[in-house]
Amino acid sequence: MSSSDLNPVLLKISDQLSSENLDNMKFLCRDMIGKKDLEKVTTGSKLFLLLMERGKLGPDNTECLSKLLTDIERKDLSDKLQGLEGESGDRRDQPDDTERAKLDIATEVIAENLGRSWRKLGRKLGLKEIKLESINRRHPTDLEETAVELLKEWRKSQGAGARVEQLIEALRLCQFNLTADKVEDKLKKIHRSDETEINSE
Repeated sequence: MSSSDLNPVLLKISDQLSSENLDNMKFLCRDMIGKKDLEKVTTGSKLFLLLMERGKLGPDNTECLSKLLTDIERKDLSDKLQGLEGESGDRRDQPDDTERAKLDIATEVIAENLGRSWRKLGRKLGLKEIKLESINRRHPTDLEETAVELLKEWRKSQGAGARVEQLIEALRLCQFNLTADKVEDKLKKIHRSDETEINSE
């Protein structure tokens, strides 16, 4: 995502904030920004600018603002940011078709088996706590969807470098050996099935 993608969305979000919304956000930002600077803030865009200056907001760093919007019960605006992140993915920043297919299979197996331990895997994969908290807020009761979201965020962070072997290694480092075995077994079955189809042709 670039600034030219983010800034128009920030302006739209600013326009849709009520004065009460803005006051609540300023209250939540008091430790990040400071009372003196916050007193000068009269619009959402001015607040966003201060967050940018402090390294709390940027094209690839929207988690803090997303959390603020969710905390003031404006999940509709938080979703605008999340949607922008999703749209910003470029096929050039993704693995090739074969690797993507393997990652999709691994995601399905892991989501079915990970359960409440998704945070542990997320940390092992290098995702920040604020990102994990954002994922949790999106799917607070559906563990399978939470795991899918977790792996989607990891794949996004890795771009074209995402490999299924990294997932399997992280699972084993977390002692989730049974899930790692299931991923490997499913991949082997798919591979054997593909070979059978090729030979039959």
